[in-house]
Amino acid sequence: MTRTCFVAGSPIAQSRSPMIHGRWIAELGLDAAYVRIEAQPDALPGLLARVRNGELLGGNLTKPLKEAALPALDTLTDDAAALGAVNTVFMDRGALTGANTDVPGFFAHLDETCPGWQRSVDQVLVLGAGGAARAVIYGLLQRQIRQILITNRSAARAQALIESFGGLVRAAQIAIVPWPVPSAAMASSQLVINTTSLGMVGQPALALDWPERLDGTIVYDIVYVPLETDLLLQARRRGARTVDGLGMLLHQAATAFGFWFGTTPQVTPDLWAMVAADITRTAG
Repeated sequence: MTRTCFVAGSPIAQSRSPMIHGRWIAELGLDAAYVRIEAQPDALPGLLARVRNGELLGGNLTKPLKEAALPALDTLTDDAAALGAVNTVFMDRGALTGANTDVPGFFAHLDETCPGWQRSVDQVLVLGAGGAARAVIYGLLQRQIRQILITNRSAARAQALIESFGGLVRAAQIAIVPWPVPSAAMASSQLVINTTSLGMVGQPALALDWPERLDGTIVYDIVYVPLETDLLLQARRRGARTVDGLGMLLHQAATAFGFWFGTTPQVTPDLWAMVAADITRTAG
């Protein structure tokens, strides 16, 4: 019997998840399929019922379903509970379970691209205060980073994000810096992470007050359309090490695949190149 997984949300036609998971299904020789499902929150009860009764093996949820699904689930993984959002659903020992793969996806790619990065990172600058920033900061707190700076167009939203972590945050561990980002904050940080959509195709540019040099600094942009954002281009010109957002997408997918099929596939250069070529073709 063919086991079917899905990605659901709206709009969903642009999702590259079927390409990614389809590649792994073929490589592993599984009798399985991965499909897109256009869905608004009112369709969630029926969709999740199909997972519960075994008609669907599991799936990914994207906007606007990540928070709407929470009341319908039996249990959450620790990451999903902490972040208040799910992007992966599956059955686990009879329980309809929600997971969030943002944290493992982000850090798997960073660990792979910059091995041992934590040994030289004392301060991290995070651009943005939305859901992606929450996942990144939650992971940084778990990694016990000494100092985290947040900058966001709304300082009130940044403050609310800090307060939402409660006891996870030590005194003075997180601070807010003004927007636009002061060059001094970039220059003093060993890791700079853009979690906003600024710089994405169709979005305004990310305007920064750049320091002259960023030698040794790691700059990570979770945006992956375009593959090389202006942030990464400018950072590289100043001597920074750069990390693209596509790797995070692929590692997130690998973690989800493991929940469904019990094996976590490899994120290979060939897979990266295949998806990168599709992004270049469609974004061009």
